[in-house]
Amino acid sequence: MDQEHMSGPAAAVEGTGAGGGDGAVDGGDGTVDGTARRRFLAIATGAATAAGLGAAAGCAGGDGGGNLRAGAGEKGAAPAPDGKPPAGGSQGFDVKAENARPGNADWAVTKAGPARAVEGFADKVSVLPGESFGLYVSTTAPRFTVSAYRMGWYAGARARLVWRSQALTGVRQPEHTVDPGTRMVRTRWARTTTVETKDWPEGSYLLRLDAQGGEGGQRFVPVTVRSAATAGRTVVVNAVATWQAYNRWGGYGSYDGPSGGYASRSLAVSFDRPYEYDDGAGLFLVYEAPLIALAERLGIPLAYATTTDVAREKRLLEGAAAVLSLGHDEYWSPEQRAHFTAARDSGTNIAVLGANCCFRRIRLEASELGPDRTLVCYKSSYAQDPGFKRGHPATVDFRSAPGADPESSLLGVIYDGYPVDAPYVVTHPGHWLFEGTGVKAGDRFEHLVGVEYDKVDTGFTTPRPIEILAHSPVVCEGRPSHQDTAYYTVPSGAGVFATGTMRWVEALDATGDGRSGRNHGLDARSGALTTRVTENLLRAFAAGPAGRSHPAQDNVRAVYGGS
Repeated sequence: MDQEHMSGPAAAVEGTGAGGGDGAVDGGDGTVDGTARRRFLAIATGAATAAGLGAAAGCAGGDGGGNLRAGAGEKGAAPAPDGKPPAGGSQGFDVKAENARPGNADWAVTKAGPARAVEGFADKVSVLPGESFGLYVSTTAPRFTVSAYRMGWYAGARARLVWRSQALTGVRQPEHTVDPGTRMVRTRWARTTTVETKDWPEGSYLLRLDAQGGEGGQRFVPVTVRSAATAGRTVVVNAVATWQAYNRWGGYGSYDGPSGGYASRSLAVSFDRPYEYDDGAGLFLVYEAPLIALAERLGIPLAYATTTDVAREKRLLEGAAAVLSLGHDEYWSPEQRAHFTAARDSGTNIAVLGANCCFRRIRLEASELGPDRTLVCYKSSYAQDPGFKRGHPATVDFRSAPGADPESSLLGVIYDGYPVDAPYVVTHPGHWLFEGTGVKAGDRFEHLVGVEYDKVDTGFTTPRPIEILAHSPVVCEGRPSHQDTAYYTVPSGAGVFATGTMRWVEALDATGDGRSGRNHGLDARSGALTTRVTENLLRAFAAGPAGRSHPAQDNVRAVYGGS
């Protein structure tokens, strides 16, 4: 999430822009301090509901199973609940067959228990089917179990239990330390167990830790069973870099430290620690799980990866039909951006289903547990970064000097600010993405624009032709502006779609009249709109280069009266 309200080329210089919602900014680059950062997490995302998929109302200020083993040498792991062999493997994964299997609606954390009752992390953010990973768990209980849930549709159950461990011995791991130079939280925990993924289907997983004895407690550990190949598939990309940047486990994250101030933030953060947020699930439940459920319900061919995988593997997206950036995907490495861009230029469609995407430039480095497990982002302090001094790109916002490269050249839209809570206003109801929605020009959908938003701004590099589908008036910190949903196409035939609002994925689960306050007050009408548009999008993008059948018709002049 950005903390600056920038518009036009002049804003692409470090240090420009207004402050955040509470007026608390750092004197160096206008970045909102940690108080606003915590407000963003608490309000923009909110606590997960019992189903793990809703969010509280409000607006922030500022910017397969099979016979699986619990580990080497351990006995007694439970088989998959239905006892059948899974659909799995990197080739020929059948999402329809997987989602036809019985789900397990009891996957959610319902008894979190006291702080530090049980928590853990995996030493790999993703593995190929059949690979193992280390699990590091700390608990005050004498015993605990691990249950691996594959997240999907499953007739609305949203998850399937693929494996459960025997009871494992609980140990309270050593306290973390903080690196004095970067203020990075470090854990030096002993590996608790090795988890084998033999016969686990590809997909996004939450491991649930259940403490037994003592005060009890439950927590999640996310891990992705990634696809070895993506040709012909739509690639779901878990935004693990952004999850980690917002993680304040140990008191520090990329925005602030215990003092609550920007100056005390971590300059680097480690994946070698649990996620503090959403009972250990990071930002997955609100910003990603609803979209995964919808895509799997449609039965389109899917592949699964993380932002780390896309950055590391140059050819991972080769031949993919489409690639999906989900609800909050802010922190990108230059390699990830280059690989997304190359995929687009080879005919792969791109869908950006959030806002403030591709905003922070990061660098991935190794930790003591393996490669790509340290996220470096110095922001306004980039000149202090040893990596920058060695010749690596500055870990500042992509639009900022040095090496400014605004995100709009890839996304079509550019981040414009926060906080907002505004109606979503339809501008182009005849567009093919609105087919079946029944919308008319000027139709409004309350609260759908928020808490961050993007717009088309031709003062920045903007691919053309580009179509604006929704053009919603907003007022951000007293500054009038607009949110835009946009679609553009390129000579390769690829189509690129951006929602321009961070609440799009969250809205997929919106029900009722919105008065309960759940999902920021989004109602069933917004849920129906976003669901139908996303269905139209996913089906069209899965069919191949969307620009060939749906070329964009530029309407920027008609909408903005110029450009």
